[in-house]
Amino acid sequence: MRAVDIIIRKRDQLELTAEEIQFFVRGLTSGEIPDYQVSAWAMAILLNGMTDQETTDLTLAMANSGEILDLSRIIPIEVDKHSTGGVGDKTTLVVEPIVAACGLPVAKMSGRGLGFSGGTLDKIESIPGFRTDLSQEEFLRLLKDTGLVLSGQSGDLAPADGKLYSLRDVTGTVQSIPLIASSVMSKKIAGGAQAIVLDVKVGSGAFMKNLDEARQLSRLMVAIGKLSGRRVVALLSDMNQPLGTAVGNSLEVKEAIDTLNGNGPADFTEHCMVVAAHMLVIGEKAEDLESARKLAETALRSGKGLEQFRKLVINQGGDSSYIDHPDKFPLAPVIKEITSPLDGFLAQVDAQTIGETSVELGAGRARKEDAIDHSVGIMVHHKVGDEVHAGDVLFTIHASSKAAYEAAAKRCLAACKWSNEPVEPLPLFYEVIGG
Repeated sequence: MRAVDIIIRKRDQLELTAEEIQFFVRGLTSGEIPDYQVSAWAMAILLNGMTDQETTDLTLAMANSGEILDLSRIIPIEVDKHSTGGVGDKTTLVVEPIVAACGLPVAKMSGRGLGFSGGTLDKIESIPGFRTDLSQEEFLRLLKDTGLVLSGQSGDLAPADGKLYSLRDVTGTVQSIPLIASSVMSKKIAGGAQAIVLDVKVGSGAFMKNLDEARQLSRLMVAIGKLSGRRVVALLSDMNQPLGTAVGNSLEVKEAIDTLNGNGPADFTEHCMVVAAHMLVIGEKAEDLESARKLAETALRSGKGLEQFRKLVINQGGDSSYIDHPDKFPLAPVIKEITSPLDGFLAQVDAQTIGETSVELGAGRARKEDAIDHSVGIMVHHKVGDEVHAGDVLFTIHASSKAAYEAAAKRCLAACKWSNEPVEPLPLFYEVIGG
């Protein structure tokens, strides 16, 4: 078997066998297949696509390229949640503790932010001392003893995915839906997930800009789940405007704490309840979404979700006093408001622009080696559909300098559009696929 023959078969729109895909993935992982051939193969996949079975075979081959965690000896069922990334998306920090408070153990491996989409690890590390670099032994012990753990992704899990992604990033093949789907699902399967809730973002602040592409990706990931013996449900959620109010690391952690205290923004709280309900159903803690929703709401109202979050922070070395006293989080040197220049109805609060502005303030990274400023960010006080008057506060900017604030203020105002006529609010969710 030769790599060039496999490239030619995919170039000619032929379906690859599981053996051919496994051969290719072994070769790219070991380095026996050179980067230029891997790049050619990825471009052929981008141009000609893959069947559901091919994509499943690729997913399993990448998952099996490294270590696969077996959590079945520790917990009855491992339920994972994955978001495709968005602006102001701090959902993991609320949903995971609530689900754990309902008696469903959660072992979550998250990533860091790159580009305008924030990363869960960067956010939680706003809490001094919180460790995300857990060894596998620590990860498994915390899961067994506490039922809730949040860690960084191990390089031993699906190493083929890391190698392939680094090439996709520089060869114009990131947009390939089969490669996106196999990347996401291979890491979840390698991490031991048996049931997965996918929060697929749609809109300007998401990787998938339109509903058709999001549906295609979601249906493919659900099909991979079915063909690989996993239960998968995909929620298509809006990301045309930021989720919640806070955008920026410590600002988002404080908003998560407010939400666990029952004082979170309405849109973000509702989003968390929907995701938590789906996790409880797919994790067999509730028979239907209605009863699952009641369980999640009870965990939130009773304070049990907040208590689980506190235990998570303590168990992973974080300073829990920041949970009880969020005012301890350091503030940015410059905090100033931006007011509306017009009367009218907000027709747009562009999520991508807000996310990119947050990165420019220092809350995110354009390159992996960039440092993060946990204190900077943006508070978004109004949503699409709100009626505003000239002088109403639209944003509060947390910046490291006056110059940074002034640049951010211009960009935030440019993210907005006004209408003289009432505007329909944006939906939180568009549809559910699978389950």
